[in-house]
Amino acid sequence: MCSCRENQSSVSEFLLLGLPIRPEQRNIFFILFLAMYLTTVLGNLLIILLIRLNSHLHTPMYFFLSHLAFSDISLSSITVPKMLMNIQSQQHSISYNGCISQMYFFVFFGCLDNFLLAVMAYDRYVAICHPLHYITVMREELCICLVAGSWFFCCVHALLHTLLLIQLSFCVKNTIPNFFCDLTALLKLSCSDISLNKLAIFTEGGLLFILPLSGILGSYICIGSTVLRVPSTKRFFKSFSTCGSHLFVVSLYYGTLAGVYFFSSFQSSSDKDIVASVIYTVVTPLLNPFIYSLRNKDIKQALEIFVTRASSFK
Repeated sequence: MCSCRENQSSVSEFLLLGLPIRPEQRNIFFILFLAMYLTTVLGNLLIILLIRLNSHLHTPMYFFLSHLAFSDISLSSITVPKMLMNIQSQQHSISYNGCISQMYFFVFFGCLDNFLLAVMAYDRYVAICHPLHYITVMREELCICLVAGSWFFCCVHALLHTLLLIQLSFCVKNTIPNFFCDLTALLKLSCSDISLNKLAIFTEGGLLFILPLSGILGSYICIGSTVLRVPSTKRFFKSFSTCGSHLFVVSLYYGTLAGVYFFSSFQSSSDKDIVASVIYTVVTPLLNPFIYSLRNKDIKQALEIFVTRASSFK
């Protein structure tokens, strides 16, 4: 047993239990998640590349989308490569510093997704509710400030929870029932008083969860009232085409996030939590490029131009 005065040096590594799969299923799941990860990285990189190369996509909406794509690549890259290594090898350990670093970047990019979705909702609100003032409102300076502010607040948010976490002691238990170093899972392992950490999660963390979500809901309430004020089938479908992809991503993101952090218990873990984590860290970043590209004429046209130009160089 460790004394209460011992700090994080009482444990040098953690063990990630990983996914609850049988040994004979390892190769199948390895190929599946590897394919999903590569598709995530390549799909989101393609979106960033198309937005950078096509001048018609140099608009606020696609500027925010490129940052969301980068955030999705980062979020997936923080957890999936380590998970793939653990599936193939029986070495499930991760160093203390590696675990804390993984937790920091996971919280950071998860928060960044949250803010960027809110910023994108505001952009859609201005485009639909105030179309004549869109260019003057969503000017380049404002877009840069919104993105820079999102990065700054998410950095502070992740740093706060990391600094609170490293003050805790980890004595005997070092097994994490997940495939990555999740904040709530680490708090369960601590032999210190975690009341301050839990308070920070449900106040500061909850505030950063509720405020962007409120902004998104408020934006879509205004969009809905604007569309219904002058009923028009053409206008309805145009608004749905503009906002449908974003709404789907928002629903998927907040649904799984709530399942991972707010509806899971601090005392127990279940396979449902792991499934929610997989959806949040693997499936959502994978679906985003397909959701935004398959329903978007501008992205499709940019892709056609890119393919045509690429084939002409052969």
